[in-house]
Amino acid sequence: MQCYNVIIADDHPLAREGIRSVLESDQSFCIVGEATDGHEAFELCRELEPDLLLLDINMPRLSGLEAVKKIRLSFPQIHVVMLTVSDDVKDLFTAIQFGAQGYLLKNMEPDDWIEYLHALLGNHTEISREIASQLLYRFRSGNSYADEPSPLSLTPRECEILSRVANGDTNKQIAHQLFIAENTVKNHIKNLLEKLQLDNRVQLAAYAVRHGLTLE
Repeated sequence: MQCYNVIIADDHPLAREGIRSVLESDQSFCIVGEATDGHEAFELCRELEPDLLLLDINMPRLSGLEAVKKIRLSFPQIHVVMLTVSDDVKDLFTAIQFGAQGYLLKNMEPDDWIEYLHALLGNHTEISREIASQLLYRFRSGNSYADEPSPLSLTPRECEILSRVANGDTNKQIAHQLFIAENTVKNHIKNLLEKLQLDNRVQLAAYAVRHGLTLE
């Protein structure tokens, strides 16, 4: 069985305890260190060279958003996933721009955490720093997407799915919210990626924001 060494970086002890509890429910994850700020996270990454760093966005001394840039430049082999209580899509794009490969909301269900992390680590769905920067540049400049497919080509259900992807919801959460099967959500997302000529959920979220298809 593949075992992933993990560092948890969060300034709140109870948050770290909760994250540890979630990960220790799956034998694939081994917690090798904990940090209370970005500086400690960087030093632990240098010392322990983990497979995965779970990095809170808001921490003292050196925030997660500041730390991820430094860590990804120095240790590009480490997968960095940002943790936050905020569902602000701007945080998502800032984190991806700085090199994070993933983004988890703290109020997500534990099973969704495990599913998401396995998909990220097992399928190597890393978004490189260069691609992420390019994505953010195009997202902010609007003109670079002049030739992309129009949202008018989407069905009402596809727009609903897209808005919830931009909100950071998992497939399971979307299925629950819309009273449909999780496999149906997966099929809708697959169709959206093909219809909009996009590669992943991050690009779907960017598309939704550009076209005002986000939740109010």
